[in-house]
Formats: sequence, structure tokens, C-alpha cells
Amino acid sequence: MNDNILEGGDRRIRTIADLAEMAGVSPGTVSRALAGKSLVNAETRARIQALADQHGFRPNQMASRLRTRRTGVIGIVVPLGHERRQHLSDPFFMTMLGYLADALTENGYDVMLSRVIPDAVDWLDRVVDSGMVDGVLLIGQSDQYDAIERVARRYRPLVAWGVTLPDQVHAAVGTDNAQGGLLAGQRLIERGCRRIAFLGDISAPEIRQRHDGVARAMAQAGMEGALMQLATHLASDVMEQEIAAHIDALLEQGGGTMPIDGIVAGSDMIAMTAVRVLADRAIAVPDVLPVIGYDDLPLAAQAVPRITTIRQDIAAGARAMVDALFVRLHGGEAGSVVLTPELILRETA
Repeated sequence: MNDNILEGGDRRIRTIADLAEMAGVSPGTVSRALAGKSLVNAETRARIQALADQHGFRPNQMASRLRTRRTGVIGIVVPLGHERRQHLSDPFFMTMLGYLADALTENGYDVMLSRVIPDAVDWLDRVVDSGMVDGVLLIGQSDQYDAIERVARRYRPLVAWGVTLPDQVHAAVGTDNAQGGLLAGQRLIERGCRRIAFLGDISAPEIRQRHDGVARAMAQAGMEGALMQLATHLASDVMEQEIAAHIDALLEQGGGTMPIDGIVAGSDMIAMTAVRVLADRAIAVPDVLPVIGYDDLPLAAQAVPRITTIRQDIAAGARAMVDALFVRLHGGEAGSVVLTPELILRETA
């Protein structure tokens, strides 16, 4: 039996040439029709597509990608310069990744995910020059702002989640972190807090801006220079130990009582961990020590007590990142987007 003949006498279509012969057109016309090109009139396109559907024909994606010099893949990269022990399972990464993947796959792109420890200065060059991706989305800038700027000067389809600074080259989408920190600081001051501590690693630009926003709120209230900085990493395997060490040192300093009366955390995960550490030491939140997080992850509303936090709209941010990337992929201009933060009042403050 001829391999190209199916039971019942139907012919199996294996190639564009087979489909072209059946449709009575050239292979080039079939290729353009299946790609939706307007060079082929609508009636012919519809007839060719109907034949392809009827016979279950799918174009060879690899060959198509070789012809167009497109991979159909977008790289989603998580650079971990300042937080090398942080895992992709971190709830913020997973939330952002989910929204980005949804938007990309709905637009017909596949996703290549990379967690990068930037040990070499050319870590991002190797990603964009690999030939494996059509564009790159960075979840965070880490402490790699300068490296991202350098690559963005020559590689356009690159968009990061993070801060936007004056004269910035690369497109970034993120929250006004300084304004978010200001909102958190103002909320604690409204509650009567005067000795506020900030938990976070301020070597990362976003966290630094959140810290500076809290400091500005305190300065506006006549407490300039009073913010206590307690270095706390985002990596889950060290976060709890660091926070516990900070709280124990403060208790010792205060002779068994807390010398601070409010905490702003650089993330919801830090805030939730701080609440647990405080509960282990019978320090009531918020009665003795109110706590405010940052992000408004779904977990923040499910924690006990529920976390007061600064909301950054991660879903809207992911959509803005993908929109900007597609504009840049097609040669257009797409600048940075700064989202407005919102104070979400819950039980911890």
C-alpha cells in the first residue's frame, strides 16, 4: 500500500508540496496562505486552510522558524546577583511567571525559563546571543542594573520588571517603590509608631527605594534618621534565621521589651516570616508590633493574621511587560511603565 494513501483512498498530506498539489496552487502560495499573508486572497487562504484542517496537516515548525529566523520562544530570566540562594519556587516569582507565561502562550509563543547566577559579566549577552529566543523578559534587575543597561543599548526586545531611573536605556515595568514605602511608613506613623525598623536587603534597587520611602515618611513627620535598617535576605533558607536574630538582639537591647514599635518588610514573605518569629516570642501583632509587607501576594490574604501590605498589580505589570516586548519585537518604541502602589489594610497593621 502506498504510504501516502490512507484507508478509504484519502491521500495523506505530508508536506506543503502535497497540499499545494491538492489545492492546485504553488507551494509558495500555500506557505503564504498558512502564514496568513495578505498577498494571498482571502478565498484562496480559506480554501487552503480548510484542506489543511481536513487532512490534519501541520506545517513543519522548525523549517518555518529557520525561514523566518524566529524561534517562537521568549526567554524569561530570573537574575540572582544579590540573592543567590533564592529559589524559583519563591511565591513572587511563581506569581509573576504564571502571568507572563499566560500572556506569551496566548500570543503563540513558547517560554524558556532560566534562573541565572550572574558570575560572569556577559551572562545576559549569552542569553540574548544564544539564538534560542526572540526576546527576553527579566523578572527583577537584582544588582545587575548596569549589565542590563549595557545589553539594552544593542538588543531591543528586552524588558525587565524593576525600577525606572533617570536616563534609563532599558524598558522596565514596576511599581513606584518609593511611594509604596512612603504609604507604609505613613500608615505606621498614623498608628502612633515612632521607632520603625525596615526588614530587607537594600542592595537591590527596588528594596532600596521601599526603604527610602519609609525614611521619607519619617522625615516628613519630624523623625529624620530614625529608621532602623535590619538586613534581611529573600532566600527562604536564611530569612527566618536572620529575622529571629534581629528580634532576639532587639529584645536583649531592650531588656526584654521591644525598642521598636513598627516593622515595614521589603516583601510579603519577609512580613509573614516576621509575624511567625514574633508569635514564637509571644509578641502580639499588631497590638505590640504592627507589621506591613510589600507585594500583596495571594498568600498575604490567606496568612493568619492577614498581612497589611503595599499592593503592586503583578497581573497588570506582567501584561505591560509582554505588550512592551511585542512592540519592541516589531521595531516599535515602548518605554517604561511605573504602576501606582496601593495600601491594603488587613489585620497586621
